[in-house]
Amino acid sequence: MKEQTKTWLKYADENLRSAKILLESDLFNPCLQNVQQAVEKMLKALLAEWGIKIKKTHSINELVAILNETGLRVDIEEDERDLIDSIYLPSKYPVGSVLPDFEPDVQTCKQCVAIADRLRGSIQALLSQGN
Repeated sequence: MKEQTKTWLKYADENLRSAKILLESDLFNPCLQNVQQAVEKMLKALLAEWGIKIKKTHSINELVAILNETGLRVDIEEDERDLIDSIYLPSKYPVGSVLPDFEPDVQTCKQCVAIADRLRGSIQALLSQGN
């Protein structure tokens, strides 16, 4: 595994661990922000490992599309990508969201953490296969 990939995954894992701690502390907004960052960094780790230019974007849908174009498939459904994408701005800034009356809650956080956990396993499997 490339050093750059390891660094991306280290940061992603730190974000995911932080999200879990924040969830346990009922700090939902920063939990979601860390989940989004974890998912984004996991996907960018794959791009780095396969030598694909890392686009400056925070869009999970866009990153997955780039991976799909190269034949890499990760375990995150379209509705899950939409959910993670929809929480990016509202978790960072107090602005409107694509979700109606978005307010972070325990259920949304648990769902997003589970998505990130499953994605991490999918990415680990891809990395184990090599490029």
